[in-house]
Amino acid sequence: MMTRRLLQLFTGLAMYGISLAMFIRAGLGLDPWDVFHQGVANRTGLSIGVVVIVVSFLVLLLWIPLRQWPGFGTLCNAVLVGVFADIGLALIPPVSLLAGQIGLLAGAIVLNGIASACYIGARFGPGARDGLMTGLARRTGWSVRLSRTLIEVTVLAVGWLLGGSVGVGTVVYALAIGPLVHVLLPRFMVPAAEPKAASKPAPANC
Repeated sequence: MMTRRLLQLFTGLAMYGISLAMFIRAGLGLDPWDVFHQGVANRTGLSIGVVVIVVSFLVLLLWIPLRQWPGFGTLCNAVLVGVFADIGLALIPPVSLLAGQIGLLAGAIVLNGIASACYIGARFGPGARDGLMTGLARRTGWSVRLSRTLIEVTVLAVGWLLGGSVGVGTVVYALAIGPLVHVLLPRFMVPAAEPKAASKPAPANC
């Protein structure tokens, strides 16, 4: 079971980073957090992968007042998604034809959904951004939906002001990713370990 969980975690994070590169190469708009990442990358000259890593650890600092603790998967997420995003950008060429852009966007959304189901289903802890959302909801009493909306609207607006790419892909992602992960997650969810039954004492010899 542990082998499956680790394999699923690392595969999911690799696919997530590659899907980010596909979104960028499609050129039709990014999801809210990646609009922010791209905007910061444009302003600083850092690669988007490095920005993803730096922002992940800055977001983890916000977990401290929320009294939330990262898991093994949280720390792996913070590093590996950015690493594989830069690898994907190095391997995937820019696409100029609209048909190619649409195909790349569709593939990115599907791959992102599979990746999300994989790393969430591995049960090693949420990503930094997801943990911020759930932690804020728990500490404030807000719904998870409200917490997510406030966070993502904020980073989307800031990212757009910094020059991040907002477009039809942003809207399609927002509409599609929730239902897609909902369908896929049960197929990748690793069953929780069942507690071992207490062993019966051996009968005493008479």
